[in-house]
Amino acid sequence: MPDVFLKDRALLFVSGAEAQPFLQNLITTDIVSLGADEARPGALLTPQGKILFDFMVWREGDGYMLETDAGQRDGLLKRLTMYKLRAAVTLAAHAQEGVTVSWSDDADGVPGVRDSQGVRDSRFAKAGVTLVRRAGRHGDDAEALYDTLRISHGIVTSGADFALQDAFPHDVLMDLNGGLSFKKGCYVGQEVVSRMQHRGTARRRVVTVSAATALPETGAEITAAGKPVGTLGSVEGGKGLAIVRIDRAGAAIAASTPLLAGETPVSLALPTWSGLAFPTSADEASA
Repeated sequence: MPDVFLKDRALLFVSGAEAQPFLQNLITTDIVSLGADEARPGALLTPQGKILFDFMVWREGDGYMLETDAGQRDGLLKRLTMYKLRAAVTLAAHAQEGVTVSWSDDADGVPGVRDSQGVRDSRFAKAGVTLVRRAGRHGDDAEALYDTLRISHGIVTSGADFALQDAFPHDVLMDLNGGLSFKKGCYVGQEVVSRMQHRGTARRRVVTVSAATALPETGAEITAAGKPVGTLGSVEGGKGLAIVRIDRAGAAIAASTPLLAGETPVSLALPTWSGLAFPTSADEASA
């Protein structure tokens, strides 16, 4: 059972009598239905519906813990403070630095880790993997193990796989992994993402990328017949992630047009757990 310490993760604690409605009315996640031992992805959006900050959120005592990239924490804290106004909410950076992730392919749980010691990541649960997140350092296994796991299951991270303020929640599969609610009512950017959902206009999606040789570096363009399809994100050897236009990729696949990451031939696959399929022509879409 790997125990990987992610040193570049940081924590914020949101507490107080109005913590639940405060977050419920701001972020994409439905925290009212959040299980006691469950961590879900979430985001604070721009009014235009793009991801401004992304994080994992779970219940912690009488409040909520937000786990985000260390480089985002201060900005997220400042933005939440701006929205706080007179709400009975306390916002504070958590003293512990970093997060440890432990996992098992056994659906019965992660051996040796009690639920009280961590929360189960809903993104991996949808892919059939039991992965627990715990604040602080509880292991020293190589971080590449975690990257390999999330790449194989199509689970992205901001920075490596997409730029903040450049991606919609649908682009990173938040509509399918528990991070985006269409039932809880209004929150920042909600009208835009709801319109994308109901009109089925999501065209960019996360795919896994495979090559017979090592893939080029993150940021390499993926093309079909010289036309851009998407951009390569996280890479581990011959496997990687990308966010691509699935209409263009689907048309290329249907026509047997080679797909290239830089100069390297690649194949693309939508994550099995997502239930998505490539459109077979440019005028089809898969939401």
